[in-house]
Amino acid sequence: MPDQNKEKLHTDTEETAAAEGTVKEDAKTLKKAEKTKKKKSRREGRRVRSLSPMSYVAVYIMKDRNDATNYYADRIEISHTEEYIRQKKEEGKPGFNLMYVILAAYVRTLATHPEANRFIRGQKIYARNCIEVMLTIKLEMKRNAPDTVLKVIFPPDATADDIYRIMNETIETARSGQTSFDGLAKAINIIPGVLLRGTVGLLKFLDYFGLLPRKLTKLSPFHGSLAITSMGSLRIRPIYHHLYNFGNIPAFIAFGTSYTELEPQSDGSTAKHKYVDLKFCLDERIMDGYGYASVLHCLKHLLQNPFALDEKPKEIIEDIP
Repeated sequence: MPDQNKEKLHTDTEETAAAEGTVKEDAKTLKKAEKTKKKKSRREGRRVRSLSPMSYVAVYIMKDRNDATNYYADRIEISHTEEYIRQKKEEGKPGFNLMYVILAAYVRTLATHPEANRFIRGQKIYARNCIEVMLTIKLEMKRNAPDTVLKVIFPPDATADDIYRIMNETIETARSGQTSFDGLAKAINIIPGVLLRGTVGLLKFLDYFGLLPRKLTKLSPFHGSLAITSMGSLRIRPIYHHLYNFGNIPAFIAFGTSYTELEPQSDGSTAKHKYVDLKFCLDERIMDGYGYASVLHCLKHLLQNPFALDEKPKEIIEDIP
């Protein structure tokens, strides 16, 4: 009996030690995951290392973003889109308009085509770890009313309703007082003109090597997944808005006012169709033509079938290593 008790005690001790080891290992893994998550939150993205050799050479040949800009124009038939917008307004979403639909469609496109959310920094290609959109708004629709820049971060699984809520909260905050960007802009304007050029040069140097603080890039209108502008609110057709060499925004979308065209039908009659024009400026270095074609097809499909944006995406795809 004493031997049996001794053997049992030995077994219990081993099990306890094993359990303690497992707990320690789990705690270590959890701590490592938290550290990784915290580290990622301080960065905009991670290096993409498995592209073709030509992709890595191209960023040295086309050093500046404007050297690598492709221009693309399309028009979207928006009959279903207008029906969708009317339904959203009837559901109690005043002010719901085409901007929200385009943003929701683009966020959904990035969720399934993460290659469109890459960026170039220091002649290296990175996969962005969030979806950041930049747009400029007038605080009042008056000629001399001040502008402000909005930086909005959207979750990749956002629905159109999520986009509407997040945008409205951001706009209300901007209109009720000074935005974080306004404070940053005022601080920079204090710097004398002689020194400002050197300050901008320093910021570019730090940006090239990825040394700008994440807090600063979150405020910067030159860093993000997309810049977008509405010419429709000004009642004009869209322009090709240039990309910025500073920062890392790879895409700029401009859309204009909608218009109606009479088109002949197969039975000899005519029918009215409503369209909106979109113009894109795209950094060609982040992916190839096939990838961009897939992205643009996906975006157009969602704009013409916006009811799909009421559902969460079935899958969120991660970019390649």
